[in-house]
Amino acid sequence: MSGRKRKSTQGQPELPLPNESPGGEHQTGSSPPAPARRQSKQPPKDGQTNSPDSPPPGGNGETHVQAEPVPTPTRRPFDPKRVELPLHQRVDRSFLEYASYVIRDRAIPSLADGLKPVQRRILWAMHLSDDGRFTKVANVVGDTMKFHPHGDASIYEALVVLANKRYLIEGQGNFGNIYTGDPPAAPRYIECRLTDLARNELFNDAITELVPSYDGRNQEPVALPSKLPLALMLGTEGIAVGLSARILPHNFPELLQAQIAILKGQPFKVLPDFPTGGLMDARDYQDGRGSVKVRARIKVKDRHTVVITEIPPGTTTDSLIASIEDAVRKGKLKVRSIHDYTSESVAIEIKVPPGVEPEQLVDALYAFTDCEVTLTSRIVVIKDHRPVEMTVSEVLRENTAQLLDILRRELELRQRQLEDELHFRTLERIFIEERIYKRIEQCRTAEAVRAAVYEGFQPFRRELLRELTGEDVERLLQVRIRRISLFDIEQHRREMDKVRAELAQTRKHLKNLTAYAIAHLERLLERYGPEYPRRTTKSARHEEVDARAVAFKAFKVSYDRESGYVGYKVNGDEFKLDCTRYDRILLVFRDGTYKMIELPEKLFVGSEVIYCGLPERDRVFTCVYSDRRANYLKRFTFGGMILNKLYSLVPDKGKVLFLAPDTPPCLYIRYKPAPHQKIHQQTCDPSQVEVRQARARGRQISIKDIAAVAAEPPRGWDPEATTTQVVFV
Repeated sequence: MSGRKRKSTQGQPELPLPNESPGGEHQTGSSPPAPARRQSKQPPKDGQTNSPDSPPPGGNGETHVQAEPVPTPTRRPFDPKRVELPLHQRVDRSFLEYASYVIRDRAIPSLADGLKPVQRRILWAMHLSDDGRFTKVANVVGDTMKFHPHGDASIYEALVVLANKRYLIEGQGNFGNIYTGDPPAAPRYIECRLTDLARNELFNDAITELVPSYDGRNQEPVALPSKLPLALMLGTEGIAVGLSARILPHNFPELLQAQIAILKGQPFKVLPDFPTGGLMDARDYQDGRGSVKVRARIKVKDRHTVVITEIPPGTTTDSLIASIEDAVRKGKLKVRSIHDYTSESVAIEIKVPPGVEPEQLVDALYAFTDCEVTLTSRIVVIKDHRPVEMTVSEVLRENTAQLLDILRRELELRQRQLEDELHFRTLERIFIEERIYKRIEQCRTAEAVRAAVYEGFQPFRRELLRELTGEDVERLLQVRIRRISLFDIEQHRREMDKVRAELAQTRKHLKNLTAYAIAHLERLLERYGPEYPRRTTKSARHEEVDARAVAFKAFKVSYDRESGYVGYKVNGDEFKLDCTRYDRILLVFRDGTYKMIELPEKLFVGSEVIYCGLPERDRVFTCVYSDRRANYLKRFTFGGMILNKLYSLVPDKGKVLFLAPDTPPCLYIRYKPAPHQKIHQQTCDPSQVEVRQARARGRQISIKDIAAVAAEPPRGWDPEATTTQVVFV
């Protein structure tokens, strides 16, 4: 410590080092105290006084600046159950706000009109500028951005999807291809407009509730007054925070028929319908819950060709061909060639390879490619500002109740309009026929004019439908002289009769609202039913395709004894097998052990393999083996096996001399020469031995050492030598 150096700074008092005296020297128990330094006294400056105890400025006197102890901050471990700090509260609140926004205002459709916010804003922007003519999509996107707080790309993509569904938006130009997956043209090159269905069934400004847009400059609808079950018509997918929705599209005329059945109190059932067609198995689809299986429609053109004419939803011709090529690479099926002739309709032509039946290829396409897909349905919609999960029946009943409410509000609005029109026509007739307009000629002020009109209608109050108002007076005063001079009482009477008839009809519809709604749905069904036929064929159920049964034998397995490898990438001469992707391989070794393995690419098993084949649990095998005491013959079946588990055919330290599938008619046994041995060769009939399990002990043949045993006379067999037959007792 004595070697430390201080940094000399003028005017800066020094801090004492540990174990150091105030004078700056190191203190020990034996060293004498350092001599005190003489302090130089300087005269104080003007206005300053130096106390005798204060150290000189910048000196090292007896009084020094001491470092204050700083308390160590205590760190409390984070407890997720105690959210007290402002940061935690901010993160928690912000996440909930974000999750709520994504669920309600972005990803999940509304039950009221079946639309997501971006779809609703697109249709509203098109409605505001609708004049019946086509408009550039780029202009529609720009108009929608006044209401939508996100970028133009999401608006453009949503508009293209709506146009391809053909219900609400009519497109002109290249809007892509739902079959091939080709993208649409740029928005500046394509045009669109509302369809008649959307124009007549989605909008009514008089009963639409509006709220300010995201920037407060415009007004947008909370929900469109839709008289259509759009949620089930269009179908949609949405992934929000903590939940997701997948609503499968349904056939529009069938939904109308279901709504009519609801109004009549009859049972109904609706099933999904996809724009790409296909064959549908809906046995697992329970009223909007569960799943459906949809297959491509594949036709056998001839013995050498099959043609795909419809594809499952969620796939394109490119993705379907890619899945077929992938299955071919993996050896699951074989095809000779694939040609895609798709344009306005799907046409994928597949050539059948030699030796394969076209029906077998069709089954393999369903089993191993995207020609069959499974779609899961989960209907989640926003109802009363909250996400709820519903069934198809519940959604349809809600839509039907909304249809009745909208029709009632429209009829009530029309009734008020007709009553106002009839009231004004009555005022107009009295105003002209009774020449009330003559009274205002002498009036000098506006108040006098209005008073004269009020006074002129006093005798005719009983003819009026309601009391005369200031608004009525202002409207009468705006009647032009030309209309007064050309007033035709007979024509006016006919027009009033027409208004009265329509008013009576409107009141009748209000009293019989259900019948009016049924008639409305029937008119829609009659007009639009032929335009939207069902595209997906409803089939009772698909025949289950066993992948193992239809798999092609595309792998050639062999065994090379010299290298000890087995597999479909081994060039061997023994045990050549044609296998499928799902086959297992049975290996039997010389020491009597055996095991079942998966189809190997290239696996080292050694040079002691005596059998390699496909496992057949009930097939009978014939085996001759020896142990230290004798030789045995047995017939057995392998039975069931666990993959990669090692089993044994013979006792410990035994050896397999002969193994063959099935039962040979005769076995030829040649023994090794031995002193005093009279019989050197024998035959036996294996069929005399009963069939047992693989691990069972065999029947004894002999205690002699066997030189060779085979189903044919082995090498060294002497046909003239004495030969006996083994008899099993």
